[in-house]
Amino acid sequence: MEKSTGWRCFLDILIALGALVALPFAAQAVAADSAQAWPAKPVRFIVPFPPGGTVDPLARLLGARLNAALGQQFIVDNRTGGSGAIGTAIAAKANPDGYTYVFVFDTHAVNPSLIPNLPFDTVKDLAPVMLVGTAPMAYVTHPAKPYKSFGDVVKAAKAKPDTVTYGTVGSGSLGHLTTTLLQHSGGFKLVHVPFKGGGPMSTNVLGGQIEIGIGTVALLAPYVSSGRLRAVAVTGDKRSQAMPDVPALAEQGFPGFSALAWWGIFTPAGTPKPILDRFHAELVKVFNQPDLHKQLTEQLGMDLAVSSPQALQKWTVGEIARWSKVVRDNSIRAD
Repeated sequence: MEKSTGWRCFLDILIALGALVALPFAAQAVAADSAQAWPAKPVRFIVPFPPGGTVDPLARLLGARLNAALGQQFIVDNRTGGSGAIGTAIAAKANPDGYTYVFVFDTHAVNPSLIPNLPFDTVKDLAPVMLVGTAPMAYVTHPAKPYKSFGDVVKAAKAKPDTVTYGTVGSGSLGHLTTTLLQHSGGFKLVHVPFKGGGPMSTNVLGGQIEIGIGTVALLAPYVSSGRLRAVAVTGDKRSQAMPDVPALAEQGFPGFSALAWWGIFTPAGTPKPILDRFHAELVKVFNQPDLHKQLTEQLGMDLAVSSPQALQKWTVGEIARWSKVVRDNSIRAD
């Protein structure tokens, strides 16, 4: 009797161990099935900026292409405010089921050091999907102004400190931080004039109320190509394909300097990897479509990266480290 009972206990233990071993494989099978079925309902693309700009049209372009390819709706949900932090917080707290994604801009890496009590951890609460691309910013001026190069701006600022004004899309924006770095490096001082977005900033450069403006190539290229503004520099370490005649800062006394706007896609941490892999693969197919590739590179001035999730995470951590130091060292505060 005791021997029989002992064997039963032994068999029960083996069965239990077998079930434990099988659990991960069963979970993997369920996740794989979910990825094959994805998307089984509409997918939400959170854009933490208003319509217009560059992030919103990017999300809409991709949504339309994915809808055609996968037969499911990809709905753009604009949740604006806080330089992108409000919409990103909504995404970070969403159900990690593969049906919510957030499209971020370069402010994503600045916000952790600029916004007190950010309601999410930028690195831990979001899973990376893809670094879509990068693009330089451009310094522009009205054609009636005397600046033909960035060197002319530096010369004027040194001759008359605190008189040359420059506009950005806001305090703590990448344009503001980039110019702060350049001033330290070049030993000159400009007067910062922050605006509530690229529209008002561009209007004031066009009207001559400020001497210089800095914004993305995508924002400013139409004004430059029409002759309404003159570009004196781009902020990459090479020239932009959208402004091939405009020298980079690296060519104008700032060797190796580069500061790039960028676009990335994230999803809530904990989203099943098979679904992320499927979504990533579908994005790669879309970005490989020649007409879309041309549209993004020529109209938005992007250098497409179409990166792995790991590359986006590495990029984000590096950008956070770089710009948090600038914010901290210069006591920069948001508007």
